[in-house]
Amino acid sequence: MAFIDIILKTPSYGWQDEQGALIKPTVGQIFAEFFSRINIFKSRKNWLPMLSWLWLLLLVPVFFIFFLKYFTWWLLLIGFVYSMVLMGTHGTIWYHRYCTHQSYVFSNKFWRFITQHLMIRMVPEEIYVISHHVHHVKSDEPGDPYNTHAGWLYCFLADVNHQPIADDLDEKDYAGVVGLLQHTGIKCNSYAEYQKWGSVAHPFNTIVSWVLNWSFWYTAFFLIGGHALACTLFTGALIWAFGVRTFNYEGHGKGKDLRRDGVDFDRKNMSINQMWPGIVAGEWHNNHHLFPRSARSGFLKHQLDFAWYYIYFLYLIGGVKSYNCAKAQFFDNYYLPYQEALKNPVRQA
Repeated sequence: MAFIDIILKTPSYGWQDEQGALIKPTVGQIFAEFFSRINIFKSRKNWLPMLSWLWLLLLVPVFFIFFLKYFTWWLLLIGFVYSMVLMGTHGTIWYHRYCTHQSYVFSNKFWRFITQHLMIRMVPEEIYVISHHVHHVKSDEPGDPYNTHAGWLYCFLADVNHQPIADDLDEKDYAGVVGLLQHTGIKCNSYAEYQKWGSVAHPFNTIVSWVLNWSFWYTAFFLIGGHALACTLFTGALIWAFGVRTFNYEGHGKGKDLRRDGVDFDRKNMSINQMWPGIVAGEWHNNHHLFPRSARSGFLKHQLDFAWYYIYFLYLIGGVKSYNCAKAQFFDNYYLPYQEALKNPVRQA
């Protein structure tokens, strides 16, 4: 089997049946898989998906503290902007365009570190990056870890059920997985450590990084605005972390063909350009699928791209030394020919 076919841990219900059709598990099967995979008493190799949901659960009390003790409309607005715009844009900058697609190159480790920890840490890089490579190869096909055709819950719980790497890779294939992550600065496990923990990242390093990140940001927010501001922004991070788990379901049309002529030019998959994710996070998803290695996906005048603005700003001040931008290709290969075809439609006899 091809490398991309084996790097994710296959769910108990499988990806496809004997005829190659997508297996659509029941709600019960999805929840059974979820609870099995976060059970660290069953296997210590479940530590990473368990940790990613532990981060969410730890912030649930903060959510209630904010709404019951500190709620004001101004704080709600601040939390909304932090969640939707800042957290959303950071996710695009760090996890999507750098960690996965390497669409730009940092000048040094300092700027990489600053960008990585620019916001509250809510998603382990390993969970996001490896599975997203698979998603691009198998978009909307069996094996896509968040295949919209299998339903909302299939996508929402994908970080546990479908996105962790396989824990039985041979040494060569494990080295290939490491190669997809080592540029992120994560200290990668040796093959022997991988066999023990079932992951590229080591639990000690991951937990230390998480604790330091949360401690820094809570302290910084507290010094600026007390517990009220800190609880507000950590609540915003929680809401973003739940919301991002629904994005690919929405961004691929909820299992329906919602692509529009003149808007969504990539017809190899079901991705669509949506105004809200595009404006607040630079996630013009169909454009991104068309040019996944582009540091910019907002190509048209109305397509704001705050993620690109940050990347280009770092380039101007020397924090980024190079980047890929596919805007010219988009216009030359897709947009201008489409506009020309509208002006000069082909007349059929």
